[in-house]
Amino acid sequence: MYEDSWRRASLLQQPNGTKQSHTPEPLEDLYEEPPGSNDPPEPTLTRRAKSYSDFYHVVRAQLSKESAKKKRRKNNKGKTLDALLIEKPEDTIPHREAPQLKSLDRELLETSQREYLLYQDQLEITERHLDVLIEGADNALQLLASLADSFRAVESQTTSFQAQCDDLLTEEKRLRKLADEVGTDLHYYAYLDGVTRRLNAPGASRLVDHQNFAEILTNLDACIAFMVKHPTYRDAESYLARYQSLLTKALHLVEVGFANHLEHISSEIAKQIASTQSDSARHALAYGRFEQMVLEADGLIANVQRVIQSCYDDLGNPKAGQSFDYYSNTAINIFSCYSDVRDRDLRPITTHDLDVFRKEVKEASVETACRNFIKQCYERSFNEADLFAKIFSIETQYSTDDQSAYTVLKSHQKALVSAANITPVATTLQSALQTSELHTICNLLSWITNEWLLLEYEEDETRYALHCHGLTARLLTEHLWPLTDASFEAEVTKSISRAPISTESLNFTPVVNGVASSNAYPVTKRALELLAMYDEAMPKERSQKSSPVIYRIVNETILALQRVESRLSANKASVPDPDPDLFMIKNLLILKNSLVSLEIGDVRSHPAAMQHFGQIWDTLSPQNWMGLFRGILGGTLSLGLWSSSSSPAKGTPQQQAASVQAAAVAEQDANEKLDELLRKSIYAFTQRWGALINAAKGGRRGSAAKSLATMEKELDDKLATVFGGQPEVVSKLWEAIQMNAQAQSEVKDVKGGR
Repeated sequence: MYEDSWRRASLLQQPNGTKQSHTPEPLEDLYEEPPGSNDPPEPTLTRRAKSYSDFYHVVRAQLSKESAKKKRRKNNKGKTLDALLIEKPEDTIPHREAPQLKSLDRELLETSQREYLLYQDQLEITERHLDVLIEGADNALQLLASLADSFRAVESQTTSFQAQCDDLLTEEKRLRKLADEVGTDLHYYAYLDGVTRRLNAPGASRLVDHQNFAEILTNLDACIAFMVKHPTYRDAESYLARYQSLLTKALHLVEVGFANHLEHISSEIAKQIASTQSDSARHALAYGRFEQMVLEADGLIANVQRVIQSCYDDLGNPKAGQSFDYYSNTAINIFSCYSDVRDRDLRPITTHDLDVFRKEVKEASVETACRNFIKQCYERSFNEADLFAKIFSIETQYSTDDQSAYTVLKSHQKALVSAANITPVATTLQSALQTSELHTICNLLSWITNEWLLLEYEEDETRYALHCHGLTARLLTEHLWPLTDASFEAEVTKSISRAPISTESLNFTPVVNGVASSNAYPVTKRALELLAMYDEAMPKERSQKSSPVIYRIVNETILALQRVESRLSANKASVPDPDPDLFMIKNLLILKNSLVSLEIGDVRSHPAAMQHFGQIWDTLSPQNWMGLFRGILGGTLSLGLWSSSSSPAKGTPQQQAASVQAAAVAEQDANEKLDELLRKSIYAFTQRWGALINAAKGGRRGSAAKSLATMEKELDDKLATVFGGQPEVVSKLWEAIQMNAQAQSEVKDVKGGR
C-alpha cells in the first residue's frame, strides 16, 4: 500500500520536476485495512436451530452480531476517510482529471465494501432458505390439518364398526373357550377305545415293564375322576364302570408282573442261600444280590412304586382318593406276595438263628441268649426295612389305622422279623422266659430299656438307633411287659398271698448291721424285693402310682400282715410277745419307707436306715397331737381309726357313713390304706403304753402292777430290739406315748372333778 500511494503521488508531480515547498508527508497510520485484508473473512459457526420456531431467534442473534461488527468497522473507515481529507495547497497539489478520480473512488469503495458484500450475499441466501422453510412449514401444517380432519371423520364413522368388532371378538373368545372345554371333555370319552385296545392286546403283560405304563394309570385316574365329577353327562355311569374295570385290569397286570419277577429271582436266590453255610454269604445273597436283581427291572419297579404311592404316603399312612380301594387291594396283594417270597427264601437263615438261640439257652444262660437273639433280630429287621424302602419307596411307621401299610404288613408277615412284625422275636423270648426266674426277666427288661428305649444323646439318634427304638417300644408294650406283669402276679400269689405263717418268724430279733428291714417279717422282706425289682425293670412312668403290680404287692402285703396281727391278737394271752401293734408299726413303716424311697422309681443303693421316717411321720401325725388325744379319749372319735385330716370326726350316723365311704376309698388306693393302718397301729400302741405308764406313776398295788422304771425299761428294750439303730423312730414313739399318757391324765382329772 505504501508503495502504491507513493507511486501515485510521484505520478501527480509536474513533469518539469520542480520541487514544491509544501509537499505533504505520507500518512503512515492511515490504512483502510491491515495487510492481507483482501482475503475472505474468517467463517463463523452459527448455532444450529433446534426447531423451526427457534430458527428465527438464531438468525436474529447472528444478524445483530454482524451489524454490531459492521458498525465498528464503519466507524473505523469513517475515521480513515476523514484522515485522508487533508487540505493541500492548491499550488502544490496538481489537479487530477475527474474520470481518473472517480475510478479510484469506485475502486476504493469496492475494496472497502468487499467484506460486507460477502455478508450481504450470505444474508440473501439465508433469506431465500428461510422463505423456503417457511413455505414448507406452512404446507406441512396445512397437510396435517387436513389429515386431522380426515382422521376425525374416519373415527366418527368407525365407532360403531369398532363396537361391532369388539362384540365379535368377545363372542369368538367365548366360542373358543367353549370349544376347548368340549374338546377336553370329549378327550375323556375318546380315551376309552385306545386304552381298551392296549390293555386287551396279546402282549399287554409286557406293558408293565416300561415306565410309560404309569401314564395309563394317570389317565385312567383322570377319566374316573371326571366321570365322578360329572354324573349328569351322557353315558357317564357306563363310562365310569368301564374305566374302573380297565383300572382293575391295569393294576392286575402290575401285580402279576411283580409276582413273576419275584418268583424268577427267588428260584435263583433260594437255592444259593440253602446251599451255603456261611453267614456272611447268606447275608450278601439275601440282601445285596436280591436287591440288585429286583431293581434291575427299573420300569416294573417304577410302576409298582406308582401303585403304592397312589394309596400310601412316604410313612405308609393311607391317602384319601377316588380309587383308593382299587390301589389298596393291589398294594395288599403285592405286599403279601413279597412277604411270602421273603419268608420262603430266608427260612434257612431264621431256622439257623433259632437253633443258635436254643443252644445258647442250654449251654450259656437265658439272659445272654436273649440279648444276642434280640441284637440279631434288630439287625435283620433294619436290613429288611431298608430293602423294603428301596423297592417300594415308603418307610412304614407304627400306626393304629387299619388301612395303613403297617397294619397290612403286620397281618401278612409270618416268620421273618421286620419293622411291622416283631411277633417271632416275642414268641421266641417268651418261650425261654416263662420258665426262668423273675430276676432274670427283670434284668433282661432293664437291659433292653437302657440299651434301646432311652436315647439320651442326639448322636445316638441314627437311623439304626431310631429303628431299634421303635421295635423295642412295641416289643415291650405288646409282649414283654405283659409277660413281666404276669410273672410278678404269680410271684406275689406264691410268696405273699399264700405264704404260711411260721411261729419262729413272728418273734423280733435284733437289727443286723443297722439294716431296718433285717428283722422284718419275711413277707415284708419279699415285698420290698419285688418292689425294687419291678422299679428296676420298668421305666419310671410305668412303675409310678397307677401300676396294678405295685398295687397288688402293697395290698397283698397289707392283707398278709393283718392276718398275722389277727393271729397275734387271738393268742395274746398265751404268747405275750411280740406285740401285735408294734409288729404292724414295724412292718408297715418299712413298707411305707420303701415306697417313699423308691418313689416307685428311685432305687437307693444302701437302703439300710429309714431315711424318710420324718416325712412319713409328718404325713401320718396330725398337727396337734395333744388335741387329738384329748378328743379321742373324750369319746369324740371312734377308737382305732385316725382320719387323714387333723380334725376328729363326729360319731353321728351320717358321719359314720362318711367314714365307711372313706374306708372304701382307702381300699381302692393301697397307699391310703397303708397310711390308715399305720395310724391305727400307732394310736393303739401309744394308748396302751400311755395307760401303763400312768398306772405305774399312780403306784397301783397288785401282782400285775409294775414300777415306772420297770415299765420304761421294758418299753426301751422292746423299742431298741424292734427299731435298733433308728433313734428317730424310738424318740417319736416315746413322745407320742408321753403325750397320750398326759392326755389320759387330763381327761381323768376332768372326769374326777365332775
